[in-house]
Amino acid sequence: MKHLQAAAFRATKAALQALASCRSDAIASGTFIESLPREMKAAADKILEEVILKALHDTGCDILSEETGWVEGTGSSNLHWVVDPLDGTVNFVRDIATCGVSIALCRDDQPIWGVVGEYPSGALFWGGRGYDAFCNGAQIHVSSVSKISEAVVCSGFPARFEFNPTGLQWVSESLANFAKVRMLGAASQSLLAVARGAAEAYTERDIMLWDVAAGLAIVEGAGGVTRITKTNGDQLDVYASNGLI
Repeated sequence: MKHLQAAAFRATKAALQALASCRSDAIASGTFIESLPREMKAAADKILEEVILKALHDTGCDILSEETGWVEGTGSSNLHWVVDPLDGTVNFVRDIATCGVSIALCRDDQPIWGVVGEYPSGALFWGGRGYDAFCNGAQIHVSSVSKISEAVVCSGFPARFEFNPTGLQWVSESLANFAKVRMLGAASQSLLAVARGAAEAYTERDIMLWDVAAGLAIVEGAGGVTRITKTNGDQLDVYASNGLI
């Protein structure tokens, strides 16, 4: 396990360095795609993916990456990587808020350990159930808030979210009872907020596995609980919390 974790750290650090070098070209290269009109892609997405796939190749594990899909490994491990090279592309391109490099180690669809590199701070978050959770080496933990009327929930409207009566009903039922709702523009950043105790819960409908896999593992390492429901392929409904909300 240690050699896999080391490979993920190397991949994340290399991707963060590559992301910093993309800054000057980011605004010009971000475009929305026709097949999924609310999804933005940038040149940085592919650049980072190439860096990460190269760094993870020698682990021999299969890789599921947002840009390429499945990449077969050279080994026979029952573990595989789930990678979002740049979670929060719009945040990066428009210079709105933080974004992240997200790498998770999964068994089947269950994340067991993950690392997220936050940009532009460069902070590294990692963890998983049985591995605790850390930010730059300091242990982090979910909050102790137990009243939903005092709790903060993070959420968002991913590209595949449908603004129909069913979707809007989900918004009302899922978010209305919390004290505050925050939308950070990147699922990984929302899950890190739960893991470090800045928010009590995160929920999102129609989000993709690669957006949340590493963050879910880190929340569990920080003492939280997570729940995922597959809805369509790698598309999920997700709930994560401090275990008290």
